[in-house]
Amino acid sequence: MTNPTTGITSARRAHSARCRQRVIKALNTAIESGAEISVSAIARRAGVNRSLFYRHPDLHALVLAKAAEPPASPTTGPAVSRASLIADLAGAHDRINRLVRENMQLRDRLSEVLGEQAWRESGFGGPDDIEELHRRNTALEQQVVELRRQLGEKDDDLDAARMTNRELMASLNRAAVASSP
Repeated sequence: MTNPTTGITSARRAHSARCRQRVIKALNTAIESGAEISVSAIARRAGVNRSLFYRHPDLHALVLAKAAEPPASPTTGPAVSRASLIADLAGAHDRINRLVRENMQLRDRLSEVLGEQAWRESGFGGPDDIEELHRRNTALEQQVVELRRQLGEKDDDLDAARMTNRELMASLNRAAVASSP
């Protein structure tokens, strides 16, 4: 009597060999056509599950090695690797972001300068000699402080004169009351 697992095992091996052949054929087709080479893309193209690549490390390594190789096409010019293209793309994105920030800064500065120029040309803007106005303003503020000090002194003198006047008036009124019969 034959062992029933022998038939299942041989069928499984045959299925695995067919899947390997489909993967290798899909990989070769992708290389020739210049299509994307990745585990997912080759599994999709071969019609197999991605787990096949992890059960067969040699297939997995083969796909990764081919993905890292530059495309072999004499008509496209010098060969480049996928990793170098990704690095170039990342560098281009960084440069674009830096240029966008610089562009925004330059736009803001230009807007400020044009705004100041339009303000001056419209006649509503302040005079060009701002420093002279600041000096004049400081001198006037100092003069105001001095005048307020002098006013305080005059107020004190006036209060003293009023007090003296009241005392004299009170003394005159007492003398007038005392001399009247």
